[in-house]
Amino acid sequence: MGKESDGSKPGSGPRSRQTSDAYKHRLKRMRDQGLKPPIARHGGDKTKTTPQFALDCGWGRLVFSQTFEDSGAMIAALRGEQPDRRDIAVYVRNPHVLLANAPQELFLDPSHTYRLDLSRYRASRKRPKGYFIRRLTSQADAEAINRIYAARGMVTVPPEFFWAKRDARTIIYFVAEDEKTGEVLGTVTGVDHMRAFEDPERGSSLWCLAVDPSARHPGIGEALVRRLAEYFTTRGAAFLDLSVLHDNEQAIALYEKLGFQRVSFFSVKRKNPINETLFTGPADDQALNPYARILVNEARRRGIHVEVVDAEGGFFRLTHGGRSVLCRESLSELTSAVAMSICDDKSVTRRIVSAAGVRVPEQLADGASPDEISEFVRRCGKVVVKPARGEQGRGISVGLSELDEVEKAIAAARQVSDTILLEEYVEGEDLRLIVINFRVVAAAVRRPPVVVGDGERTIRELIAAQSRRRKAATGGESRIPLDEETERTVRDAGYGLDDVLDPEVHVAVRKTANLHTGGTIHDVTDIVDPVLVEAAIEAARAIDIPVTGIDLMVKSPSRPDYAFIEANERPGLANHEPQPTAERFIDLLFPLSVPASVKRIR
Repeated sequence: MGKESDGSKPGSGPRSRQTSDAYKHRLKRMRDQGLKPPIARHGGDKTKTTPQFALDCGWGRLVFSQTFEDSGAMIAALRGEQPDRRDIAVYVRNPHVLLANAPQELFLDPSHTYRLDLSRYRASRKRPKGYFIRRLTSQADAEAINRIYAARGMVTVPPEFFWAKRDARTIIYFVAEDEKTGEVLGTVTGVDHMRAFEDPERGSSLWCLAVDPSARHPGIGEALVRRLAEYFTTRGAAFLDLSVLHDNEQAIALYEKLGFQRVSFFSVKRKNPINETLFTGPADDQALNPYARILVNEARRRGIHVEVVDAEGGFFRLTHGGRSVLCRESLSELTSAVAMSICDDKSVTRRIVSAAGVRVPEQLADGASPDEISEFVRRCGKVVVKPARGEQGRGISVGLSELDEVEKAIAAARQVSDTILLEEYVEGEDLRLIVINFRVVAAAVRRPPVVVGDGERTIRELIAAQSRRRKAATGGESRIPLDEETERTVRDAGYGLDDVLDPEVHVAVRKTANLHTGGTIHDVTDIVDPVLVEAAIEAARAIDIPVTGIDLMVKSPSRPDYAFIEANERPGLANHEPQPTAERFIDLLFPLSVPASVKRIR
């Protein structure tokens, strides 16, 4: 699921005619106990005291409008929003009046509110497989939640905030943990309105539901929602509310499946940079793929003019001051035709970077005799066959040890390129390093797609289901092809496509980790070894290319052993969030647009 595709930053609560009376009773109790009333607000000769409750959630505040007596007080509260945070006024009684009083500052959030009647909720008999749901318990959990937030384009939270709230009674955090790896796969936040502001309607709300885009297990979002609903049911809550963007059809379908019903409550937010796409209206870039859109969005945030030239092909023109640059995704006019031609031919790439001192695997050029091929396979043990020209993993066969398999792979590779290469197979992980302006901006391990058995479905059916999830998580960019390479990989693992896998049995269904063929991406920027960083920079300098994705085969991203595989002249920068790949790309094109705060850091 994409940003907010799991209902990220949803939420909220009820209104009641009895609310004002309830707060009067609350104030009376506080005075009787010698406590200070929440907020005193003076107007004319009269003094009114109201709770004016706003809950800090780390990413911003929830401003509960039913605790405010007039729009002026709410506007004043929203003006207290901190930088890089997203405050949300929920349950706004008269949004048209509120907006009329601050039209330049506020906007009506284009989200629907959904409510689950907890008295009618029924728990599922189906238990999660391969993962379990638990409460946040450690600082590592907090860091993992932020990693997922960043991957989903959500506002991150200071880790110490999560940890400080781990035992709070108002805010509750649940995470989904992989049973085998211990990795946090998803998260959800709940707010108890009764604990927060003594809500007379006994409400609760769901916020920040997010699942790791690389998670393989199905149903994580549903399991998190159910766990939160069951938690609040035991706490005596009457309902669970959430809000979801009006066009997020996938998330809406999930909520309606669980019994949520739409209710007519409204939310209001401030016009800040985080919310920009929600109040500026639709742009002309909806047809762009994710790799072009991430760059277009970053350009617009800086006031750079964007002209979409050809959305289907990913072409756009950026103009700032007197400078105009035509781009195709991360490929721009700054990349020379010579650099492109070097990257286009893998045999040339290998020679160029090898001459610069970068380690490369042994290779057999096209035109070798059958005896030479046989000797090469025998000497290497396993080989890789790939087209000299091509991208997105097409025509590549990995880990071949039998001569007849090599011959079939050569024939398949020739359908992609007239020239093919045989290369020594290097064991390890596939590491992609993004180099922009000869600096490594991001590093990620790319892993081949794996299916997990459930004792019911065939491998073919599991692959189809995994493909649907990868397609949804990547905007249609990733899927697992049911081709000869997939069949051979499954056969090498000792299975057939129509075999039923036992529960929790893991089987890799491709040997290449390319995103377009179902691979997953895992950020390792913070732990990559300096030797690998230097190798990537040296390769980029040898090719003389300003933006590139350098692929290395490594034992571990934190160890110096590597072998250069290839260089990509048009790397997918959207694959490396939360690293600032789009920001550094725009910095390269328009240095004068770099924010002053970033310039000071540098």
